[in-house]
Amino acid sequence: MIDQGHTDRTGRPVALHEVDSDNWRAVADCAPRDDQRDWVPALAARYLVLSSREDTWNSLAVLAGDRVTGHIMWARDEEDGSHWIGGVLIDAAHQGSGIGRAAVRTLATWLVTRDDGTAVRLSYAPENEAAARLYSALGFRPTGEEEDGEVVAELRQ
Repeated sequence: MIDQGHTDRTGRPVALHEVDSDNWRAVADCAPRDDQRDWVPALAARYLVLSSREDTWNSLAVLAGDRVTGHIMWARDEEDGSHWIGGVLIDAAHQGSGIGRAAVRTLATWLVTRDDGTAVRLSYAPENEAAARLYSALGFRPTGEEEDGEVVAELRQ
């Protein structure tokens, strides 16, 4: 479990847990709002398959209190040592209470403290203004690079 003491707006602790036999179905069933499907898959199950079939990404369940509310994943770029955050998907029923913000903060804080990384990065579609605002508010700044047509942003310490 990764718990950095962050909470949602209602005061529930937001922690990240390994996806396991007890929670994988709840994680897989998480679905975004319809208007977010240009940026994330229809179900978090796609991210679970991606992380189980490739050696790049590590999936985590996002819990608010004791309830699975989403998915987030991370990876380490072996070429430059940076850590990446990806696959952020908060179930539509749980959006708007700060769970996504707390989840990204929790993972970013944990990644920054690891000894095996040089930076924390993520990417988002240029037209995804909500993501740009969120990541900027959390201290991520565009690097000027692109990854698959997306803006690459890095956490500045």
